[in-house]
Amino acid sequence: MLKHRGFPGRLPGTDFQFIIRRANPKGVTPLTQRERFRDRKPADKRADVAFIEALWAHFGDQPFERGNLDAGRLSWLFGREIIAAEDPFDPASYDALLVIDLDAARQSFPDVFGGVR
Repeated sequence: MLKHRGFPGRLPGTDFQFIIRRANPKGVTPLTQRERFRDRKPADKRADVAFIEALWAHFGDQPFERGNLDAGRLSWLFGREIIAAEDPFDPASYDALLVIDLDAARQSFPDVFGGVR
């Protein structure tokens, strides 16, 4: 499992984690597309913004390996702002390649991607 050095570990002041410390010995948690409802808590929304900002700062528009990025946090964005960068895609692999879908990210997070072309 690739460890993304320099990537923030969590949202400061919360328990929302962005990375995991070690591989799960029972197997990789697969990525799934989670539904984001309008009535989500403000802290959940802040975690989404902070996570996508960190992904953008760390990887930009280039494909990146899932590695030690938290499956739960990725799943809130997966299938919309974060998409598979390879075919076939294995959602239960630490080696899976992902990429930011800039069009979707601009719509969902205009404050982060407003000026990005």
